[in-house]
Amino acid sequence: MRKPALGVAALATLAITATACGGGQSAAPSAAPTASTGATASAGQGGGKLVIWADPNRVKALKPFTEQFGTENGVTVEVKEISKDNQVTFLTASQQGSGPDIMIGAHDWIGNLVQNGAIDPVNLTEEQKAAFSEIALKAVTFGGQVYGAPYAVENIALIRNTDLAPDAPATIEDLVAKGAELKKAGKVKEVLCLPVGQKGDAFHSYPIFASGGGALFGATSTGDPDPKKVLVGAPESVKAFEKLKSLGEKGEAALKTSITNENYIPSFASKKCAFLVSGPWAMGEVKKAGFGYDITPVPPFKDGKPATPFVGVQTFFVAAKGQNKTLAQEFVTNYVTNKDVAKALYEADPRPPALTAALTEAEAADPDAGKFMAAGKDGFPMPAIPEMAAIWEPFGIAEAAVVKGGDAAKAAEAAQKAIDGSLKN
Repeated sequence: MRKPALGVAALATLAITATACGGGQSAAPSAAPTASTGATASAGQGGGKLVIWADPNRVKALKPFTEQFGTENGVTVEVKEISKDNQVTFLTASQQGSGPDIMIGAHDWIGNLVQNGAIDPVNLTEEQKAAFSEIALKAVTFGGQVYGAPYAVENIALIRNTDLAPDAPATIEDLVAKGAELKKAGKVKEVLCLPVGQKGDAFHSYPIFASGGGALFGATSTGDPDPKKVLVGAPESVKAFEKLKSLGEKGEAALKTSITNENYIPSFASKKCAFLVSGPWAMGEVKKAGFGYDITPVPPFKDGKPATPFVGVQTFFVAAKGQNKTLAQEFVTNYVTNKDVAKALYEADPRPPALTAALTEAEAADPDAGKFMAAGKDGFPMPAIPEMAAIWEPFGIAEAAVVKGGDAAKAAEAAQKAIDGSLKN
C-alpha cells in the first residue's frame, strides 16, 4: 500500500529523527541514493552538472524534462532516487558537502531545513506565485520568504461507499449514527475506517480534534503557529481529547486502535466499513473495489468548530550547499512552474497539482482531484516550524490512550509535559 508522503510514514520519520536534525547533529542516513537517470547535452555543451534527488515516483516522470533542460542549457542533469528517510539523508549529505542541487520533499521540512542552513529561498516572480493555489503558496512561505516551488497538494477527506451510504453526513454524529446503523444491520463490521493503531495517528485524527476545539500551537501576530505556545494540554484540547474518547472503544466504537495504516484502506475496499478518512493515496484500491464512492470534507461535530485537515505540499527545494545553485534556481523557477511538468508529475502520482492550470486539466480528466482540493480548501497547512516534530509522538500516545478509554486530562497533560521536555532539550 502506498502511504501518504505527508502521512504517517513521514510523521513517524520526523518524530524519530527530529532531535538529530534539529539539534544540528548528524544522523546516519538509512538509505542512500539507489538509482539514477541521466540527461546529457550534445557534444558542444557548455559544461556543468545539475543533480536532483527524488523519491521513486518522481524519477521517471522527471526524466523527459531533465533531458530537455540539459539540452537547452548545455549541462548534464542527473536524477537520483532516494527510497526512504529522505529528509535525514538530504541533511546529512548537505552537512558533508555531498548533497544535490535540488531536493524534492514535503513542505513541512522547511523549518528544519532552514534552521540547518540546507535550502535557499526560491526566486519566483509575482506572476509565477499567482499561478499556484493560495494554500500551496502559503505552505511553502516561511518567515516571509518562499522556500520552494510547490507541485502537489494533499489532504485527507471523507471517502464513502455510496452504495451503503448514499448521503454525505453533515456532522460527525450523523456519520457515527449511519455507521452504527449499518453495523447493526450486519452490512459492515466497522463504524468508521480511520487509522489509530497502538501509537495513535495525529495526521488522520487532527480534523476531528480541531472540530472538538483542540489546537497544537497558539498563533503569532502574523497568524503562523507559535512554537512558544504549545496548546496540546490546554483546557480546549482536553475537551477535544474527551470528544475523541467518546468516539473510542468504550464509547461509540468509531475510533479503534485495531484500525491501523496497514488495514484501514483494505477494510474499506472490502466493504467492512462505509466511511474512510484518507487521501488521494487510497484511490487506487478504492477504484479497484468497484463500488460507488464519493469524496467530501471530513464533517465537523454538531455545533463544533470546522474539521480542518492538515494540508501537505510536495515541493522542489534549492539546496543551499549545492554545487550549481544558479542552474538549480533556473530549473525550479522555470521548469517546475511549467504546466506540462506538473501534469506529468500528477500522472506519475495522482495528488492534486499545486499549479492551478494543471489542476483544472486534472479535474477535467478525474473529478476526484477537485473533490480532494475542495475538502482541503479551508485546511491547515502542516506547520513547517522545527518544533512540530516534537508534537507527533506524544500527541499520538495521548490519542491512543483516550481511544482505549483513558482519562483525557491525564493524557493531554502527559503529552504536554513530553512536548515541553523535548523542546527544552
